[in-house]
Amino acid sequence: MDERRSRFLAIGSVVAAALFWSSSYAVTKQVLADVGPLTIGAIRFTMAAGLLAVMVRLRRNPLPRPDARQRRMIHLSGLLGITAYFVLENIGVELSTASDASLIVATYPLMTMLLELVVFRTRMPLLRVGGVLLAAAGAFLVVRNGAEVGGDARWLGDVLLLAGGLVWAGYNVLAKYAGRGQDALHLTYHQTVAGAAGFLLASLLEAGDWRVPDGTASALLAYLAVACSVGGFLLYNYGLRRMTSSVAVNILNLVPVFGVLGAVVINGETVRLAQVLGGAVIIAGVALGLVERRTGGERAAVPDVPEYVRLGRLNG
Repeated sequence: MDERRSRFLAIGSVVAAALFWSSSYAVTKQVLADVGPLTIGAIRFTMAAGLLAVMVRLRRNPLPRPDARQRRMIHLSGLLGITAYFVLENIGVELSTASDASLIVATYPLMTMLLELVVFRTRMPLLRVGGVLLAAAGAFLVVRNGAEVGGDARWLGDVLLLAGGLVWAGYNVLAKYAGRGQDALHLTYHQTVAGAAGFLLASLLEAGDWRVPDGTASALLAYLAVACSVGGFLLYNYGLRRMTSSVAVNILNLVPVFGVLGAVVINGETVRLAQVLGGAVIIAGVALGLVERRTGGERAAVPDVPEYVRLGRLNG
């Protein structure tokens, strides 16, 4: 019963993270009218790092700090999952559309699954692979038909967002390994500090365009920091530590459904029939993956440390 409850909480936390993150594309698109993409990341994650620092300080039973090697791994995962990923995402959203951005997320489970297969040698059930491939096909249908309207810049934005998927896959694998022994709060705090530092350096490229954002942009930046950065990453890291990386990322296929709704409601974007059909294919792929997880369960858990890493440590 405890194992089932823990799994339910893990899945629920990743679903909740998907709900927060589904709105980030449309909100970021709004803020880009006043603030550059690199500056958005610098403000967002610096605010998030400050809030997480207060939460860590107020914790009654602090955990021991990770050693130097583990901190380097955690900081590297933060640079990957925060700085590198959100640079690609913010610039991609600026060139593309919020609806494209949210729907491209459907390809991320495939990228994570392939990387997980290489690093952890995890057995991939055929139904899960089929579901991921079907969802990826739906995302391609959406992007291909959407880009015909937006032109070359939209294509470039979509390519950057796809590259972000490769970076996100690396983050998931590295964070699962580097975060051993740390709870979600400490892991998210150290990652966010590293990611904010990277963004602060990158934002200097936009220093000539800096200006004080208006009230609406400031409120949206605060939402990105509190809900999407602190809330989203805390929830996601909690769930990620209790399931395989590909399963966690596959749950993020819920993001396109909420993301398109956000793009329509917040940004006033229109969705073409081909994109609706692509979304239906994505949902079918997610459903196929859920059937496999519900009936077969997780037959092969991902080890905390790859076998060749453990052998390397034993051999000095």
